[in-house]
Amino acid sequence: MSGFRWEIIQEYAPLFADGAWMTVKCTIICVILGVTWGLALGLGRLARAPRSPGMDFFLRAFVQTPVKIYVSAFRGTPLFVQIMVVHFALIPLLINPRDGLLVSSGIMSVDFARMLRSEYGAFLSCIVAITLNAGAYVSEIFRAGIESIDKGQMEAARSLGMTYGKTMRKIILPQAFRRMLPPLGNNAIAIVKDSSLASAIGLADLAYAARTVSGAYATYWEPYLTISIVYWVITFLLSLMVRQMEKRLGKSD
Repeated sequence: MSGFRWEIIQEYAPLFADGAWMTVKCTIICVILGVTWGLALGLGRLARAPRSPGMDFFLRAFVQTPVKIYVSAFRGTPLFVQIMVVHFALIPLLINPRDGLLVSSGIMSVDFARMLRSEYGAFLSCIVAITLNAGAYVSEIFRAGIESIDKGQMEAARSLGMTYGKTMRKIILPQAFRRMLPPLGNNAIAIVKDSSLASAIGLADLAYAARTVSGAYATYWEPYLTISIVYWVITFLLSLMVRQMEKRLGKSD
């Protein structure tokens, strides 16, 4: 086996740098949107109104059940397939300049839809697909974290006149977040690695950079070892950040 050819990496250093920034950018956006969407799904999964039988039935049938189906579907199918469906079916259905639902309804202009498709098509598809996927996993993290808190705390807060929303925001979620932080950190690390799948639809991330270099030089050792190191550095820094957050939350107890 020949030695590692540094000149290849030096020549394509800007491409790798742009790919790393794209990976980090996708990760940040998907983590924020995924956690937000996962929280909404988790709260929907736990939605109950025991004091109102009619409302309780409505929440079970039209909120809990759809959320369960959604979570099962996105956790039970490969992310790669979800990215393909979003990129080649869902996004064109919504923002196709000719007959997209958002365009035909007047919500989005034809020029704006054409710009999104041509300049941000792969990026938008990556964000949507990974967010929808991450939300399904994060919802289970939130559900488990909320259910791990003693139910007596919710009952005590409600007996003091606090609303359900205020009780969740002020009492339940802050305690649950301490327990949810490690799995949420693991989910963020998974998003970093899973974003590489979007290179299949043309997203110019690290995996795309490695594939470009390997195609130009017919070599795989240098480009893929390089992006492996970059991915490891990103995930290592992310794990350190999560660990620091855990320590700070532990000291605040």
